Amino acid sequence: MTRLDVVVPAHDEEDTIAACVDALAAAVRELHRERPAVEVGVTVVLDGCTDRTAEALGARTAADPTWRSTTLDVVVTAPVGVGRARSTGARHALRAGGPDAEHWLAHTDADSRVHGAWLVQQADALAAGAHVLVGAVVPEPDDLEPAVLARWRLAHPPGATLGHVHGANLGVRADAHRALGGFDPVPEHEDVRLVERARALGLDVRATTAFPVVTSGRFVGRTPGGYAEHLRMTYGDAG
Repeated sequence: MTRLDVVVPAHDEEDTIAACVDALAAAVRELHRERPAVEVGVTVVLDGCTDRTAEALGARTAADPTWRSTTLDVVVTAPVGVGRARSTGARHALRAGGPDAEHWLAHTDADSRVHGAWLVQQADALAAGAHVLVGAVVPEPDDLEPAVLARWRLAHPPGATLGHVHGANLGVRADAHRALGGFDPVPEHEDVRLVERARALGLDVRATTAFPVVTSGRFVGRTPGGYAEHLRMTYGDAG
């Protein structure tokens, strides 16, 4: 039986977690319609949250009937950072799967909204024999000042090639995850390091700009060198 497990690390994301799980619920429903034989589960790792992320998550999932028929597990940790949090979620998800070649781990972030076809895309990557799928991320337009958004759009015309690896849109087959030793326990760039190892080992790493994940356009993020810092340094300080 083919299975997809989604891993979502969350650190103090009370303002974004509801939109995150709403988008995942829509993607789960689309997967059930398009690929009814594929099982799916979601693991949210609450990484040392000191705000009301847990309460916001619980209220949103309780109100959505999608989660009555789809497993959503919540794992609570001390503050460990995104690398360890993503690793914790992956370990938890791997316990739910069957044969590694039929089990896929899809990763996103709690400040992000996946496309409705995202899980179908992940399932298709697994069926096509990919070991890793590197997806695109775009900033939430409403979070950016008009001048910043204009600079970002100028640098990302339609059809622009993918240039970055983002944990907010990443898929890894279970056997590849094990072969790569999982994510490094680092405060940031655990996603980049895993993909670099996959390419060095000659695994089938594919990239796509279809169905990008919308992520927060904030300039101050949860990791010092993450997407928020990339936006600030590349587009916020320009001009």
